[in-house]
Amino acid sequence: MVKVRGLRKSFGDKVVLDGIDFEVAAGTTFALLGPNGAGKTTTVRILSTLIRFGGGAAEVAGHDVRNEPDAVRRSIGVTGQFSAVDDLLTGEENLMLMADLNHLERGGKRKRVAGLLEQFDLVEAARKPVSAYSGGMKRRLDLAMTLVGSPKVIFLDEPTAGLDPRSRQMMWQTVKDLVAGGVTIFLTTQYLEEADRLADRIAILDGGRLVAEGTAAELKRGVAGGHVRVEFADADALKAAAEVLEGAVREDDEALRVPGQNVREVLAKLNGIEFESLTVQKPDLDDVFLAMTGGKR
Repeated sequence: MVKVRGLRKSFGDKVVLDGIDFEVAAGTTFALLGPNGAGKTTTVRILSTLIRFGGGAAEVAGHDVRNEPDAVRRSIGVTGQFSAVDDLLTGEENLMLMADLNHLERGGKRKRVAGLLEQFDLVEAARKPVSAYSGGMKRRLDLAMTLVGSPKVIFLDEPTAGLDPRSRQMMWQTVKDLVAGGVTIFLTTQYLEEADRLADRIAILDGGRLVAEGTAAELKRGVAGGHVRVEFADADALKAAAEVLEGAVREDDEALRVPGQNVREVLAKLNGIEFESLTVQKPDLDDVFLAMTGGKR
């Protein structure tokens, strides 16, 4: 459903995409990961015809992105990092506006809007102004608006950024339901758990190139060892441990991730530093990401 060959893009002297290649099968979820500034959003903007690319070839839903941009636009939906809803309108009015822009017939328009309001659990809030919606509700409405035109491919650029855990779970289920219905999802995300749960295939972008691609299981198998996770009772202990544990990555305010599985070495370096717990874990997507991007986030 998406084919990319030798895709290149530069902004002035800065090369953002340096000849990347990948394919996305119909009815699957493809996740593009990478550190901040790696070019994930640029890739989405190119494939959704929002910006031009410098070299290579790209095809979406059987249409050439460079030569058939209108056909591509008729086949896709895009949900960006920030909600594109109108806060002054109600949820129903936002959907009706999108139905008009998609030239839906009057009878089919109301049926489509009613179905989407129910699908995204927005019936009770349908006639309330969007300014009164929570962040999760706005994101659901944003995705519902993307679906008004029944796109074959949906680009989701960090769709759950800033959402609370419950809203994120609801969005994940929505994505699964869409794929089950035959829609192709192209996802960029900073949440590696999100990619692990949703994606049929994952690609990691770094330095303008794809440094890894495969299923989550394949990528994990390609990373040696795992990591030791150490939890601390207070911030001072965590800070002290970070100074002595080489390569340690801070997971949150309470824990450090130490590459490798040498527990004795970790314990020796923690000599005198109090910690709450220490666990050895098998490789996960965090390990893959850190190994492939040199620890960048």
